[in-house]
Amino acid sequence: MTVSYTLKVAEARFGGFSGLLLRWRGSIYKLLYKEFLVFIALYALLSITYRLLLTQEQRLVYAQVARYCNRSAELIPLSFVLGFYVTLVVNRWWAQYTSIPLPDQLMCVISASVHGVDQRGRLLRRTLIRYANLASVLVLRSVSTRVLKRFPTMEHVVDAGFMSQEERKKFESLKSDFNKYWIPCVWFTNLAAQARRDGRIRDDIALCLLLEELNKYRAKCSMLFHYDWISIPLVYTQVVTIAVYSFFALSLVGRQFVESEAGAVTPQKLLEPGPALGDLDMYVPLTTLLQFFFYAGWLKVAEQIINPFGEDDDDFETNKLIDRNLQVSLLSVDDMYQNLPPAEKDPYWDEDSAQPPYTVATVAESLRPSFLGSTFNLRVSDDPEQSLQVETSPGPARPVTATQTPLLSRFLGVGAPSPAISLRNFGRIRGAPRTPHLLRFRAEEGGDLEAADRIEEEASGSGDEAQEP
Repeated sequence: MTVSYTLKVAEARFGGFSGLLLRWRGSIYKLLYKEFLVFIALYALLSITYRLLLTQEQRLVYAQVARYCNRSAELIPLSFVLGFYVTLVVNRWWAQYTSIPLPDQLMCVISASVHGVDQRGRLLRRTLIRYANLASVLVLRSVSTRVLKRFPTMEHVVDAGFMSQEERKKFESLKSDFNKYWIPCVWFTNLAAQARRDGRIRDDIALCLLLEELNKYRAKCSMLFHYDWISIPLVYTQVVTIAVYSFFALSLVGRQFVESEAGAVTPQKLLEPGPALGDLDMYVPLTTLLQFFFYAGWLKVAEQIINPFGEDDDDFETNKLIDRNLQVSLLSVDDMYQNLPPAEKDPYWDEDSAQPPYTVATVAESLRPSFLGSTFNLRVSDDPEQSLQVETSPGPARPVTATQTPLLSRFLGVGAPSPAISLRNFGRIRGAPRTPHLLRFRAEEGGDLEAADRIEEEASGSGDEAQEP
């Protein structure tokens, strides 16, 4: 059964996650303790052999081997390889969960589209949703060990009520070398088309909507089957496994405490040329054990969730999903068909602003102001000139104020006109103005010729003044 601890972490509090460390079921301790004990036993065996069984010359050779193993272990990019692999596995694990077919949308469309309160209408609705559930059972039998143990043969599927004997004969008479989970979906489409011809489905739009929901349901069944068929490339899994086990095989030797040439006891990773006095002989390598716990535990996490349709503690509860889907879908299309409560006025019928009540435990939340946007409480300048509206296109002449000249004109050069500058001030810019011919062109199109000439004269006069020394 899936281990859920969501309620325990609903609130972030002191020691919130620490309480989860004491759990055994679904924990990393249960998953890793055998490998951890083997690693400790091998490390202790090598340490005892070095300290009690080797001669002085053999110890010197062992020290050289340990030095080489420790340096070689650091060359393995374990964090990069393992981290990328676990990320890939976790994304695949969640994608497989979202691919599990759920009949919720399909059963709502069936209940709304297939009409008839008689036995025929009820039979059509229940048969359609049963075909959908049968398709999910067939595909889950082919990917989940739990479901296969529950329905080892097609006779068990018939006994469970997902398929009749006649349907089983039809199913087995269709010869195919591939998985035949899609056959109930084809039965569904044919039965829906027959219901349309009989008038149980009243228009083609309802039939189209019904088949669209079925195709979405069938697509999830297909995706689930393909996730089981196409695995993560085996070479990548082998590379990660070899990297982890080779790293700790080298660490078994390289992390041993050995004597230096001067006779001092020092950890191998701290060996330097010359004597190293004052180093402690740690019989228990705490940092090495923690490193094994983290990296090997990381690999075990990937090993557990790479196929979530097994029987691990955190694998998907596929049998419970089958039970839930069948019960809910039959209830929706049969007992709930046109079984509506009477429509009544809600308690806020005559109120302009609906305000549901709070309990004593949550009444403090009603005193908090509603969120209106991150800039709602931003203080703007009280200067009225900052609130004046300016035009962004050339318009009637007006005095140029400091607020009307953008900062961008300083970077574009003094000769570059700004949209905030009126036409009267174009002549103050050094150099010949470039706009009168445009103004003349617009005036000839039917504008005010007199106004255009006046603007042109003012602009040319200002240009002459600008050219005088």
